[in-house]
Amino acid sequence: MAFEAFRQRIGSIIGGFDAAQAHRRLRGFRASRAHVNTLIAASGDTITARARWLVRNNGYAANAVESFASNVVGDGIKPSSTIADAAKKEELQALWLAWTDDADAEGLTDFYGLQRRAAREVFLSGEVFIRIRPRRAEDGLTVPLQLQMLPAEMLPLDMNRALPGAGLIRQGIEFDGIGRRVAYHFLRRHPGDLTDPGLAGDTVRDPAADVIHVLDPVEAGQLRGVSRFAAAIVKLFTLDLYDDAELERKKIAAMFAMFITSPAPETPLEPTEEDLEVEPGQVVRLDPGEDVSTPATPDSGGTYEPFQYRTLLQIAAALGIPYGYLTGDTAKGNFSNTRISLIEYRRRISAWQHGVLVFQLCRAVWVRWMDTAVLSGALDLPGYDSQRRQYQACAWLPTKWDWIDPMKDASAEILQIEAGLKSRTQALSERGYDAEQVDQEIAAERKRELSLGLDFRRPGSPAQGPGQGGAKDSDQDSDRDDEADDSADEKPDPKEDA
Repeated sequence: MAFEAFRQRIGSIIGGFDAAQAHRRLRGFRASRAHVNTLIAASGDTITARARWLVRNNGYAANAVESFASNVVGDGIKPSSTIADAAKKEELQALWLAWTDDADAEGLTDFYGLQRRAAREVFLSGEVFIRIRPRRAEDGLTVPLQLQMLPAEMLPLDMNRALPGAGLIRQGIEFDGIGRRVAYHFLRRHPGDLTDPGLAGDTVRDPAADVIHVLDPVEAGQLRGVSRFAAAIVKLFTLDLYDDAELERKKIAAMFAMFITSPAPETPLEPTEEDLEVEPGQVVRLDPGEDVSTPATPDSGGTYEPFQYRTLLQIAAALGIPYGYLTGDTAKGNFSNTRISLIEYRRRISAWQHGVLVFQLCRAVWVRWMDTAVLSGALDLPGYDSQRRQYQACAWLPTKWDWIDPMKDASAEILQIEAGLKSRTQALSERGYDAEQVDQEIAAERKRELSLGLDFRRPGSPAQGPGQGGAKDSDQDSDRDDEADDSADEKPDPKEDA
């Protein structure tokens, strides 16, 4: 403390950054210098428990989680293999699509549902764990592999110890001598699940190769995740208390209560055997001199809604969710500022999709799935051992976001394609589709339409090729040609006039 006081005195003499001074405005501002791992170890469990409580009991918190998960995943972030062999690519994509229904070890959803649950858990508790579970051939799966989701509470934060040799365990994660993750020490039973008869506190060691740890670290060197609710918990909870108080005040104000005043306090009214109940149209008789009054309850006036709005704006900023997405209130925004906020929000979501969910979860599952599919014989890829990276290369395509005016966006996209500013492949990828698959579907439809004598393409659309304006346009062109020929025949010869 003496050194700290001396350092502050030196700083006040030297001057410099106002943010580091100890003057009147910052006298009570004492920031912790502890590393984020120390802070998470001390309060991570409490923050996660409070975040889960808010999601279960607060509508704004529940809406924020669902909004984030649905915007990150949508219908699913889907792979598109880049294998040059079209037949092998089609076989690979068909096998993957069939396996997605078998992916969940609990059998509650498919792989894309697991993506949504993972995004939800990372937003809520800061991290989630996916155990890769190899299966036997007799289990009847398309590819003998499944995924088991484990919440953050399953990895104890207080497990820290040195191991024989150069290894050590930090917050439940085992590291080797050069800092690589070797294993995870999970609890066999959730510490808060009393319906599980397993031994409380008993752990099991899972190799790191069989565990996918999904988290979005906010500081360098961070080992475990922090809930996105950390910066919003206080305001969400206190706003909830304020709302409850306002509801109770309104409830009391809505009740019709009366006070009877006696002119002679030295002879108080004798208590009646039953309370006086007032009904519509009733005539109440009072003793001479008695008076009836009703209580005047305080009113919040016009401050309630502005206060709510500003507080919810701060909560939305803390959660990284637009105000309209957090509250469902679309009355306070027009088209322009709503679009601006959505563009910023979707840039953040896109960065999170590719930097966290795709990189940590989707790619790891794809690599392990393809290895298992080849080893089990479910997939035949010649030369896989020597060309493993080439076979595993793929693009992950998230669901395209919809806008309020899709016609304008589609028209702008068509203009960009026609001007050479983007390709159809890029446009289809942004919509979450594989260009080769779409082209095959279009070709198959055109072939079927031709065999049936149908054509649903709009005349003049980019889908129409040169000179393919349709039968009606061809007839009109023929009529115009005939009229031109007749005009040429009727035109007098200038030589004859001469």
